[in-house]
Amino acid sequence: MKKIEAIDLFCGIGGLTYGLREAGVDVIAGLDNDKTCRYAYEKNNDAKFIEADIANYDFNEMKSMFSKNSIKVLVGCAPCQTFSSNTFKIDREKKENDKRWTLINYFTEAARVIQPEVISMENVRGLTKTQVFKDFVSDLEGLGYKVDYEVLYLPEYGVPQNRSRMVLVGSRVGDIKVPKKTHNKGDYITVGEVIRDLPQIGAGEISLADPLHRSKNLSDLNIERLKQSKPKGTWHDWDPVLLPNCYRRASGATFTAVYGRMSWDDVSPTITTQFFSYGSGRFGHPEQNRALSIREGAIIQTFPKHYDFGMNMAVSTVGRHIGNAVPPRLGEVLGNAIKEHLYASV
Repeated sequence: MKKIEAIDLFCGIGGLTYGLREAGVDVIAGLDNDKTCRYAYEKNNDAKFIEADIANYDFNEMKSMFSKNSIKVLVGCAPCQTFSSNTFKIDREKKENDKRWTLINYFTEAARVIQPEVISMENVRGLTKTQVFKDFVSDLEGLGYKVDYEVLYLPEYGVPQNRSRMVLVGSRVGDIKVPKKTHNKGDYITVGEVIRDLPQIGAGEISLADPLHRSKNLSDLNIERLKQSKPKGTWHDWDPVLLPNCYRRASGATFTAVYGRMSWDDVSPTITTQFFSYGSGRFGHPEQNRALSIREGAIIQTFPKHYDFGMNMAVSTVGRHIGNAVPPRLGEVLGNAIKEHLYASV
């Protein structure tokens, strides 16, 4: 079979690229307008980082990057904050008018110009309920693609976190289906399996063995809260004197998704761009009195322990990079499914 080559739109630091390459798909380039992603993308992947605003980019230039007679694959994940569950209170009409969703139209334009044999897009689950998405699927079908999409629960694909994502695949060479799950509930990969062996550190400390294994400093009050926190528990486990004022009121009694400890024997909560901050979610370490380290968050996102995010980046920047990334493991599963489809169809 001909060589399979891919380009990754909205590539970030390369989570999807890395996973596809692990599956044997040759990702030759990634495009993103965030120049802070260049180092990690190129350092960890044998691929070119194209720093560009997709709205002004000439996709004919991208088309010329593919080898002659190669099988072309186009993948990507347009920025997803607008339809994230974290913004569910925002009026849906306002969301659909958010200019960021015109970015999906550029994905369609790239497919029209490049005419890849296979396309794939990963995004938040809420996108599937919008007219924006329905139009996107219709446009792809108009370009000759057979399309399939589904909301996937990522523990069923080897990602150790409570995360659901929409995955779309399309093909011009035959019927294609989203990847089949690789794990069942009884064999989900747990937090303990992936980070339990990392060196112990305290809040505000940096491991001598790995500078990215570093945790944010905490106040004495938050240290005491962590000491009284139980895995899978909530702030209801604390002495009342430790409660923030918002949780002392009846209106705050049901807000239990923050200030919690993770459990060794379960998947983690969804890794966000603020996973290193104890008060931003249930990101307390299962045992140590601190929040997740930067390296631990990356590992739970399924980046390998050696992934180099850059030494001169601010913690907040690296946290944003990791939280926004497509988990490499999902990219690997997707890459295997794309190869299987192409072997059967080409």
